[in-house]
Amino acid sequence: MAHKLGALRRMDRNHYLYIAVIVAVVAGAIVGLAAPEFAKTLDPIGKGFVALIKMMIAPVIFCTIVIGVGSIAKAATVGKIGGLAIGYFTVMSTFALGIGLVVGNILHPGTGLNIASSSYTAVGEAVSGTDFVLGIIPTTLFSSFVSGSILQVLLVALLVGFALQGLGSRGTAVLEAVKSLQAVVFRILSMVLWLAPLGAFGAIAAVVGNTGGGALVSLATLLVGFYITCAVFIIVILGGLLRLVTGVNIFALMKYLGKEYLLIVGTSSSEAALPRLIAKMEHLGVSKSVVGITVPTGYSFNLDGTAIYLTMASLFIANAMGTPLALGEQIGLLAFMIIASKGAAGVTGAGLATLAGGLQTYRPDLVNGVGVIVGIDRFMSEARAVTNFTGNAVATVLIGRWTRQIDAEQVRLVLAGSRPFDEASLAGAHEPASTTAELAAIVDSSAVPVADRAGR
Repeated sequence: MAHKLGALRRMDRNHYLYIAVIVAVVAGAIVGLAAPEFAKTLDPIGKGFVALIKMMIAPVIFCTIVIGVGSIAKAATVGKIGGLAIGYFTVMSTFALGIGLVVGNILHPGTGLNIASSSYTAVGEAVSGTDFVLGIIPTTLFSSFVSGSILQVLLVALLVGFALQGLGSRGTAVLEAVKSLQAVVFRILSMVLWLAPLGAFGAIAAVVGNTGGGALVSLATLLVGFYITCAVFIIVILGGLLRLVTGVNIFALMKYLGKEYLLIVGTSSSEAALPRLIAKMEHLGVSKSVVGITVPTGYSFNLDGTAIYLTMASLFIANAMGTPLALGEQIGLLAFMIIASKGAAGVTGAGLATLAGGLQTYRPDLVNGVGVIVGIDRFMSEARAVTNFTGNAVATVLIGRWTRQIDAEQVRLVLAGSRPFDEASLAGAHEPASTTAELAAIVDSSAVPVADRAGR
């Protein structure tokens, strides 16, 4: 009972913030249209919120990459299941990032807004390719955290992650320390996000005051385009792959997970449905070993909805500021997002920090434009969470089929409604993991060789 009350309290806090952001966006739009000159003076409020997000970029990237590299190593050591899962997640998340770029280049969201006039830009100097590569190397191991270069932080994080892998058990204490640091970092980030309504109000008011109603139309175009892209990705890409490999209909699987989708929409996070997904995938007929490895690992490494969001939002900001990303910059941004998006699943605001980190890396002059995205970020969270969740459910069935650890007859009967899921079986289930560190703990406990699990 206490667990349920705790979950309800978290849900209530999320709803309060969600409602506050909606009210702030509407109020900002009204102020921008009714008193444009006054609205322009509110620009520092939005920029102040973005500055707080920028403050968190380096520690978020460092912690998530170090822990992410360690998690990949642990999952891969499980054998065929872990290796197959990591390979599939890498391909699908890269594909999702690519889809976001393609759709963004087709829709050109934000084109014509020219919000650069609202002082959201700070143009950086162009550098040669050689200087760019050499600039990735920090002066010292620790100077990267104060240099402002996210690529330097990324390099150091990768080096630390691989070094911890090489140390084996001796590196466990350091890895646990990084997980503890990450918990503190994400707690600070969650505190910063409570200022999102204020930041959204200032940013939307200033942009609307400068550009008029065109800003609202462009934001609505991005929002609708993102939802449609996620729907197409789920139905066509995930659904087509599921049908081709297993013969399962994506709509039948989604109907089976209906209660989980309601929970996700209610909390704007897929993490709340993690224990239920594990239980339901096992009931569906996928072996415990496949579910125990694939689902928790997927929550950190298979973020299809977040991937689509990162690339589409980046293109929107660049277009809105009148300086579109060149093809080379788009590819570089995609490569950065592939690495930086790992390990931050289920953490509110991590996607926003990753978005800012990618822009800070390739186009620092665009980072302050993140303030405009804050206004609709909460509206996009449901689509991100639903897409992430569906991607992990489909991945579990696919990997079960590829490893021949799925009962096809059980799948048929369950999806046909002949063997309904027993809700009472969830009594005493895990609480939803609230941080990546907790998800990593689930991976640790689940990543047991199949032979060992079979004897339990």
